Amino acid sequence: MKASTFQTLIIGLLCLTVAGLSGGLYNQYQRMAELQSTDTQRLQTLDSLQRDSSALKDAQEKLQYALKDLKQMVDTGEQQANTLDPMLDQWAQEIQELRDGLAARATAADMTALRARLEQVEQQLLDLRTKPSSPPPTPSATKPKQTTRPKPPPLSPPFSVLSVESRGGERFLAVAPPDSRSLRDVRLLHSGEQLGAWHLKVLEPNSAIFAVAAQPDQTVHLP
Repeated sequence: MKASTFQTLIIGLLCLTVAGLSGGLYNQYQRMAELQSTDTQRLQTLDSLQRDSSALKDAQEKLQYALKDLKQMVDTGEQQANTLDPMLDQWAQEIQELRDGLAARATAADMTALRARLEQVEQQLLDLRTKPSSPPPTPSATKPKQTTRPKPPPLSPPFSVLSVESRGGERFLAVAPPDSRSLRDVRLLHSGEQLGAWHLKVLEPNSAIFAVAAQPDQTVHLP
């Protein structure tokens, strides 16, 4: 074998070897690039999982605080309910006592007014019985008789007098419909005010004087 041919063969083998090594290195480089890409994706996935875990932990902590606040609110509400229940029961009892007392006072006022009217009628009958009869007039002394109008009987007010209330140094007459037992129907009358056709003129210590249209003044005794 000639020396030139041997050198050519050696050079060819070296070229083939270099080409094989180059191909192997290229394949190794591609595999390393793929592994690096896979590692990058895994790192990104890991970072995303870590962020999700942190967000979940924060949400859990917020939920625990919210549950703690809610428990405190429930405990506070129970304490307030335990405090308010006796107060509400006491207020309901006091309102019922006021209603009962007002009903009793209204009944007593009706009886007082009725007793006063009966006393007035009895006094009028007594005056008529005890009035001396005058002798019959002589014909020469006959004078024309003066006709006197009979005094009309007192009117019954269209309301019941309950009591006299003092507000800011002023006296008010508390009245209500005769058949009412509700606090909402009670009205306070001051001198100069009226209820229907009855106009309160004067509020005296023991009676109230009303002016009624087309009627003389009416005196209503106070309970």
